[in-house]
Amino acid sequence: MKDILINGGYRVDRKIGEGGFGLVYSALEGEAETYRALSGSVGIPRVVWAEVRFYVLVHGLLGSSLDDLFNYCGRKVLLRTILLLADQAISRIEYIHSKGFLHRDIKPDNFLMGIGKQENILYTIDFGLAKELRDAGRCRDFAGLPFGGTRRYASINNHNGRGQSWGDDLESLGYVFLYFARDSLPWQGLKAVGDEEKNELIKEKRMNLSGERLCEGVLPDEFATYINYTRSLCFEDKPNYSYLRKLFRRPVQIRGIQAR
Repeated sequence: MKDILINGGYRVDRKIGEGGFGLVYSALEGEAETYRALSGSVGIPRVVWAEVRFYVLVHGLLGSSLDDLFNYCGRKVLLRTILLLADQAISRIEYIHSKGFLHRDIKPDNFLMGIGKQENILYTIDFGLAKELRDAGRCRDFAGLPFGGTRRYASINNHNGRGQSWGDDLESLGYVFLYFARDSLPWQGLKAVGDEEKNELIKEKRMNLSGERLCEGVLPDEFATYINYTRSLCFEDKPNYSYLRKLFRRPVQIRGIQAR
């Protein structure tokens, strides 16, 4: 790969990650995975160049993913870290929604920290499964839609084959918080024969656990409130992002944690 030149100015350097729908390589000045339509906001990588024929999107190099950092830290995360990340992550999702998109694959691998002066900024990447909301709206009343995304963090609607909307991205984010707090999720490691059976087992397990039961002993009540709220949203219900951010700012203020 090192001999490949991109757009006459970028040389592929090394592989830095791998996803379910393709490998990710770093170039000396750029690397891929977002949509030009979403560029221009804090926490969204700036696209430098794109080539449709090879599906190459080049943006500025970022830091490690939250999943990589989680492993680097021995799979232990302080509550204050989760609270501060929650504030930024909700803002990123709100921006994506405001531009008319659903991400549809919210997971720790798709959040990266910046580098240098941007090291405290949370970035959202990998819009390979994203869908414009107007297109998603056509699936509002559909049933039996194919599963899309990552099962570990998928919303209940996704498991049920229902059309996804704003609340589904936010519900998935809630499972990311739980993953960091618990080190694993209750539906990980379930034994099944084939994807269909596994999907049913995960769905059943998830639907039988309320926000309170999921968060019991590991996270403050605000997280249970968050999960129950996002699950309660109907397709056409627009989330109150400000309310959700305030849920997590309250424990930050109580604990005297300074947001940066």
